[in-house]
Amino acid sequence: MKAIELVGDIDKQHRLRAEVPPDLPAGQVRLIVLLPEEDAAGNHWAHGVAGEWAGDLSDNRQNIYTLEDGQPLNAPR
Repeated sequence: MKAIELVGDIDKQHRLRAEVPPDLPAGQVRLIVLLPEEDAAGNHWAHGVAGEWAGDLSDNRQNIYTLEDGQPLNAPR
């Protein structure tokens, strides 16, 4: 038996979607689904966001607020 690792997504209708290499023949396959641990998924999300926003977060033009802006939450009103 030959093993190929694929990355797939499970949608809200509980269907698995994955793309396979074009040289694989059509037909039935056996699947083993590995689910990430809760913490591992959170780390993947955080790293993904950090990667996507890296350019924006390092752009000094985005620094429009300073510590002197606004009021403390516990300030009298």
